[in-house]
Amino acid sequence: MPLREYGEGECLADDKPKEECGVFAIYGHERAAELTYYALFALQHRGQEAAGIASVDGERMYSHRGLGLLTDAFAKGQVSELLGHAAIGHVRYSTAGSNTLQNAQPMTFTTHQGNLAVAHNGNLVNAHALRVLLERQGSLFQSTSDSEVVAHLIARAAYPTLLENVQDSLRVIKGGYAYLFLSDHQLIAARDPLGLRPLALGRLGDAYVLSSESCAFETIGATFVRDVEPGETLVIDSGGLTSYPAAHATQRAMCTFEHIYFARPDSDIDGWNVHSVRKRLGRILAEKYPADGDIVIGVPDSSISAASGYAEQSGIPLEMGLVKNKYIARTFIQPSDELRQSGVRLKLNAVRSVVEGKRVILIDDSIVRGTTSRRIVSLLRDAGAREVHVRISSPPYTSSCHYGIDTSSKGQLIASTYSVDEICQEIGADSLAFLTVEELMSAFGFKAGDRYPFCNACFTGRYPTEVYEVNKLQNEERVQGVVR
Repeated sequence: MPLREYGEGECLADDKPKEECGVFAIYGHERAAELTYYALFALQHRGQEAAGIASVDGERMYSHRGLGLLTDAFAKGQVSELLGHAAIGHVRYSTAGSNTLQNAQPMTFTTHQGNLAVAHNGNLVNAHALRVLLERQGSLFQSTSDSEVVAHLIARAAYPTLLENVQDSLRVIKGGYAYLFLSDHQLIAARDPLGLRPLALGRLGDAYVLSSESCAFETIGATFVRDVEPGETLVIDSGGLTSYPAAHATQRAMCTFEHIYFARPDSDIDGWNVHSVRKRLGRILAEKYPADGDIVIGVPDSSISAASGYAEQSGIPLEMGLVKNKYIARTFIQPSDELRQSGVRLKLNAVRSVVEGKRVILIDDSIVRGTTSRRIVSLLRDAGAREVHVRISSPPYTSSCHYGIDTSSKGQLIASTYSVDEICQEIGADSLAFLTVEELMSAFGFKAGDRYPFCNACFTGRYPTEVYEVNKLQNEERVQGVVR
């Protein structure tokens, strides 16, 4: 089963898993929407296909959503029209076929309790079953987003307060999520019981802020306070902040890919700095899987920290052998097959003067389908590299994610059917090595036999929750009687 070439509309970035969303919120600031807009720039890497902001002034809700980057979605200065003291914002990646304005967030609703805006990062594994049941009971959906499922659950709940209705709805849903709910007078935030998706709390003067990553706090001058705990719900209103801890103790299962690839290096997530973790992963690679090389290079941008760690540990010089064009969006006019085959390279280029005649040690964070790795190895060889030794700062990626990461199906994941030696041959490398799960966990200070507070399902196939969508009919029956 040889690796296929890129098809029309594909590019190097399409071979990586994609974080589907980033969320941000602020309560208690007169420039809430404007600050949300700037904070979302720090989260743009988490979603580049749609963006939106909703705000409230105590009497009215204002909102705007658009497709594309933040600069596209707010190209006409709509931020100035979003008034009020509180706001939530969202940047989004879509799954195939769902990049429509209806699916952009925050979604806004009018309920018997007033206005409600919802922003969500993650994925609900029982969303289909819940949606089918709600539709049978009369709900009409305007989008294909699982975020709308939660809004319908909240609207149907019979409790007198929004908090109680949110809590009732959270008891029904399963999966990974960081939710923000904005009403006329409250901001409610919730993180899933396993902590699969990240969410951090900060302060900006008297205002409270929440973000998928702490790097957004630095952008607007806010101060990091702490991570929202798994299963915790926060309520922020005129009376301040109130925390509602998880109802039951649970084993943490934070996504390790946040540290390996998704998050910005300057973010701190659940007590670990992303850059520092990646650098330790590189050091472990050098210690466990050395290679004879003249230079070490990292695939920009997410693998630069790991390459730095590998170089320091091995004593082999770190060089910039690959340059990424940062001014090409994820959607752009693709070259024709004829131009592509003739060597048109828009996303990534090798630095010939650096790699020519050298034995190159190439550090990357993952191999998913293998097409990107093969293309990069080919770039380096075309630029004159004498040898290319590939080292991956994560274990082989063998299983799809069900918790909010857009990945290829299991059959498209090269490590699900190929051995390491076979992958090495397919990508054209002189040698190839991955970390083991135990070696990955050692970068966080854990040893073999410890109970890891991470989800490593993409490497092991062992999921921390039941994957409800595997048997949709059975799970439609399971939620009967649970939904009000």
